[in-house]
Amino acid sequence: MPAARRTRAAGLPPASDAPARLRVGIIGAGRVGAVLGAALAAAGHDVVAASGLSAASAERAARLLPGVPLVPADAVVAASDLVVLAVPDDILPGLVAGLAETGAWRAGQLAFHTSGAHGLAVLAPATDAGVLALALHPAMTFSGAPEDADRLVDAPFGVTSRPEHRPVAETLVLEMGGDPFFVAEADRGLYHAALVTGANHLVTLVAEAADLLRTAGVADPARVLAPLLTAALDNGLRRGDRGLTGPVSRGDVGTVTAHLDTLAERAPDSVAAYVAMARRTTERALAAGRLKRHEGAPLLDLLSGSPEEAAR
Repeated sequence: MPAARRTRAAGLPPASDAPARLRVGIIGAGRVGAVLGAALAAAGHDVVAASGLSAASAERAARLLPGVPLVPADAVVAASDLVVLAVPDDILPGLVAGLAETGAWRAGQLAFHTSGAHGLAVLAPATDAGVLALALHPAMTFSGAPEDADRLVDAPFGVTSRPEHRPVAETLVLEMGGDPFFVAEADRGLYHAALVTGANHLVTLVAEAADLLRTAGVADPARVLAPLLTAALDNGLRRGDRGLTGPVSRGDVGTVTAHLDTLAERAPDSVAAYVAMARRTTERALAAGRLKRHEGAPLLDLLSGSPEEAAR
């Protein structure tokens, strides 16, 4: 991607020679919507309206979408050629249907939602009104911090669309600085579950490890974890199950038993998570040939009962 394009996609003001092509409205000026709006503005589109209920949304819109008025959702749709629906998964169906019931959608509009869990079906009320509907999900974590705009550059986007609309979807993603890849409608739920397993659960796993280190008297857990987890992530991405190390990969049932005893005494709330992860790790190590059956069987026996039983 050319350097100028990458800079613009990072949410900086639009280049002076980039003509506005679409009037864009953002419904949900939260951590995702405001960043995507800024990227579309940087690509030359005109962000004309946004909606957001919280004080944080108002602050974020003021920072990333300066001068853009915050108005009700139906007013956003009325003002826009392209509507970006960046709201929580559970809110999206009712929002789309409610806008259809009020006659807000109109033929010829473009609309895309940013939900990973939903595909095109959730946009059916808009599609029935003649809207060209797309599902464009940035496979990236946004925390509301200033660096979120930079994270959008080259971020993968899971794209779901009708075949004839795929060029439109891919063009929008590229304009926002992202990297599109196609996800079939039927695979959307599994796709999202995979991302949640990797990203959300990873944060919990890291925080859990840090808490255990603090309990063990380590004052700066990040100093210990950063090089170890960076190397482990690299191994996992490059080698998959073949990158596994540690007691499960060696069949060290004695070490795992000792861990469970220690956790039961010092950090009992962590026992269930350890058992679940160790059991799944053992199953994957067996399937990948990292463990022989006779090596994995004692581990599975230890981990097959309830967490309380395993820790006895």
